[in-house]
Amino acid sequence: MSVSATDIEACLREALAPSALEVQDDSHLHAGHAGAREGRHFTVRITSARFAGTSRVARHRLVYHALQTLIPQGIHALAIEARAPEEAG
Repeated sequence: MSVSATDIEACLREALAPSALEVQDDSHLHAGHAGAREGRHFTVRITSARFAGTSRVARHRLVYHALQTLIPQGIHALAIEARAPEEAG
């Protein structure tokens, strides 16, 4: 099974109730890369009140936790931009 941007978006919406969310499939940029055989590459830009008062590492952990069932199904790389609402700009 291959993971899609839509799958990632659905999991993040359910777990983190974001006020803004963009999931971009960057897999085409990594064609021929050794890791491309292991799964797809995505960029996630997310704004959520759940990130207020948390560190960058804690925010990334929340995102990875939300996606824990999808990661083994075909996510090789994940670039994360996570902001609290007061940081969005």
